[in-house]
Amino acid sequence: MKLTNQTKSPFHARSKALDVVEGLDLSGKVALITGGYSGLGFESVKAMSSAGARIIVGARDFEKAQERFQEINNVIAYQLDLSDLNSVQRFSSTMKNEGIHFDFVICNAGIMATPEQRVGAGLEMQFATNHLGHYALVNLIWTNINPGARVVCVSSAGHHLSPIRWDDIQFENGYDKWLAYGQSKTANALFAYQLDKYGKEHGIRAYSLHPGKIFTPLQRHLSDEEMAQEGWIDSNGKPIDPTFKSPEQGASTQVWVATSPLLEGLGGLYCEDCNIAGMASEYQEPFVGACSYALDADEASKLWKYSAEVTGVNAF
Repeated sequence: MKLTNQTKSPFHARSKALDVVEGLDLSGKVALITGGYSGLGFESVKAMSSAGARIIVGARDFEKAQERFQEINNVIAYQLDLSDLNSVQRFSSTMKNEGIHFDFVICNAGIMATPEQRVGAGLEMQFATNHLGHYALVNLIWTNINPGARVVCVSSAGHHLSPIRWDDIQFENGYDKWLAYGQSKTANALFAYQLDKYGKEHGIRAYSLHPGKIFTPLQRHLSDEEMAQEGWIDSNGKPIDPTFKSPEQGASTQVWVATSPLLEGLGGLYCEDCNIAGMASEYQEPFVGACSYALDADEASKLWKYSAEVTGVNAF
């Protein structure tokens, strides 16, 4: 599904987050952005705060976040480690105790292609951080999300790498960092799809998206050799892939999804390049559009039930 010609997005792959909010007045609105102190999250914070929104940032590195926001008005950082469900519980309790309600929730924080790590009760780190942490967070603050709000889950074209591995979700039978990343990004899309079903009657809509390829701290676990093999950089470490976006461009789609009037009344969608993406089968290029398993009703329902069992959290 794409927007029709009558409602075509005026933005594109090279639009910047600040372009998306130009002319928008977000005064009186409150946004929660996880990982909003670096990379795409930081650019989203700058754009949405410039349009008048008050921003709450959930930050794993709280001290770094405080430093980055010294010169940006209307932004407050709180400690939040998405890989630690106790931390998610504490953050959520703080939001409730302080009576903070949200008009936008951007599940932006994430990790990619990490060495094998386990958290909690032996949970694979990428799945735990990218999906389960955000799943628990949104469910725990559900009553603090205003009617009419949007929940935006930053997935990735990396979801093409793997569906949910129901036979071995936690990689107990051998770890592959790229399959683990791909599975976690599929989970982001399925979470948004199911959340939209639950939230629709409350006027709360949910979306997932691919921001594009961008050099950010997300690549910190990759060596120069690995990135050279992917064709991203040359032997001297210089970027050579012309399809990469700047961080300002990479943040544009999540800001567009959160704020665009064109998405009014729509939800459960996967977006890219500031537009609604079609299904992967509609494109000839690889890693474009949504794989059918990432927007599958049965898969979404099954993942929700699994996530509820693992986290012990379920608002519905």
